[in-house]
Amino acid sequence: MANLLGKYVVPGCRVDLQEMEHLELEDGEEIRTGGGNRGYQSKVLDILSEDRIEILMPMEKARVITLPVDGEYDLYFFTEMGLYQCYARIADRYKEGNVFVLVMDLTSNLRKYQRREYYRLSCALEMASRPLQADEARLAEAGHIGRRISELPLKDSVIVDISGGGLRFVADYAYEVDSLIMCRYRLLVDKEEKEYSLVGKVLSVKEVENRSGSYEHRIQYINVDTEEREEIIKYIFDAERKTLRKQKKNW
Repeated sequence: MANLLGKYVVPGCRVDLQEMEHLELEDGEEIRTGGGNRGYQSKVLDILSEDRIEILMPMEKARVITLPVDGEYDLYFFTEMGLYQCYARIADRYKEGNVFVLVMDLTSNLRKYQRREYYRLSCALEMASRPLQADEARLAEAGHIGRRISELPLKDSVIVDISGGGLRFVADYAYEVDSLIMCRYRLLVDKEEKEYSLVGKVLSVKEVENRSGSYEHRIQYINVDTEEREEIIKYIFDAERKTLRKQKKNW
């Protein structure tokens, strides 16, 4: 782990923390898995040893999030070599000057993360959408929607994170959970702007905290073709590499 950690992870590197879930099996055995509901963004401050690092305490709306000592998290490191993952436990936390620090003990080996389509990029992208009509929904569920989407009025919204598997957006209206919607937005891929019109299933809807009348939607793409998915993934990783280069310059 030491060679991998020192080779790929450096101070200034972005790291995302995902809460660990504890699942109890039928025989009473408990296993740990990633994919918890809460996720946080942070930055690597220092590599202390082959299995211990220091990172910034994450912040949310300009407020420091004091994660608990002994809390277990799934870590994702953004490096110039790609995305790497491991599990870790918070060993300590402290404040040095104006900097709030988490000491993390790595509890698994660092590994290259291949499931790129599930990684989410935080962003602020304009999007327009509308619910599918009944005939369009039937075609989409059967895998035949293709590009046969009627030109009907669209409602504006803002994408707040995006992945190769779906996206999350905020709007001043709310769709029904499990409904199918058409999402239209533009991405800059290979220095060219391209428009995407993709069908998604609404997985969850909730009112945004402290913003009455604003609703956060989480959707999963339905039958997106491989080429478009790979273009979205490329956009995400190109954006992350640009962010990483800027962070290293400012470090």
